[in-house]
Parts: sequence; C-alpha cells; structure tokens
Amino acid sequence: MTDRQNVFQRLVGKGLYPSQMAWMLLLPFRNLYLSPAKLASRLGLKDDSIVLELGCGPGYFSPFIAKRIPKGKLYLADIQPEMLEKARKRMDQKGIKNVELSLTEKDSLPFPDNHFDVIYLVTVLGEISEPNSYATEMFRVLKPNGIVSISEQAGDPDSLSLANVEKILLPTGFHLNQVFGKGRTYTADFIKI
Repeated sequence: MTDRQNVFQRLVGKGLYPSQMAWMLLLPFRNLYLSPAKLASRLGLKDDSIVLELGCGPGYFSPFIAKRIPKGKLYLADIQPEMLEKARKRMDQKGIKNVELSLTEKDSLPFPDNHFDVIYLVTVLGEISEPNSYATEMFRVLKPNGIVSISEQAGDPDSLSLANVEKILLPTGFHLNQVFGKGRTYTADFIKI
C-alpha cells in the first residue's frame, strides 16, 4: 500500500485521523455540525476553568475555548506529535498564551489527579484504541463535579452512539448529566460525582 493509499484509508476508515489531512479539520463548514461557540455553550465554562481538549488535532475549537477562559488554562493533548505542532502554530498565530500542549499515550494521561474542571473530546473517543483506559484516566484527572463532554457526528467513521459512549464512561463512575442534539450527532456531558 502506498503512502497516499494509506492516508486515504485512514481518512475514510476507522482509526486516527491522518495528520496530512489536518487542513480539512479547519474548514469552516464544520460550523454546520458544531461551531466552537456552540461547543463552548455546552461546557459550562467559567473564566478561570482548567480545561483539557483530548484529541485536539490542529486546534479547530481551541482558540475560541481558550478565549472563553482568560483566567484559566487550556491543555491541548493529542497522540500525534504532528497534530500538536499544527495546534501550537495556530495558537501562536492567534496570540493565545493560556495554552499548554501535551503528547499523550494510548492508555494514559500525563496529568495529576483531580486537575481539570472540564475535559472535552470532539469526534475522538471512537479513534482511541483503549477507550476504557482513557475513561479511567479521565475520571482520575477530572475534579469532583467536573464535566467530561463527548461530541459525536453522524457520518464520521469512528462515531459512537450514545449507548456505546455510556458503556465506556458509566462503569468508570461518570453519570450522564445532559445531552444536546439528537440521533448520531450529539454532545453528551457526563459528571464526576
């Protein structure tokens, strides 16, 4: 299989989104599905929130979220160093300083216990090879009463139904708090009690 075929297969199939196609994740048509403003309204952010974006890719949502928490901090995490570099460049170009980047592992998060107020993933959970390990790690690094927000989109090859997301998060100790949207395109907020 050639590199081009491999990239195309990753683009349309299951698995990590190819970093070579990251520019597609920055196209404005994504606003039709979920705009950064709509996502922010679903996260219950405060101006001093400590937030983790897991699977940030090139940082489509990141600038808007970082600006909504001017006294807080946004941590951008991805398993692909190439995606983190694209996100760093995007944040630098926009002059955003309240951001820290972290390379993650396939089954662990490099953060202390009870650190984040909010963790969000947009069309990412289905790409994670060890989602149950990540659920345990998200529970560990989230503060009590913190929110894990999972957004999924119909048509994404890695999209998970709400029932599948619940099967991953509920056994860890999360409780479903609220759902926005319907069908296969939704945001589900889970709370750590």
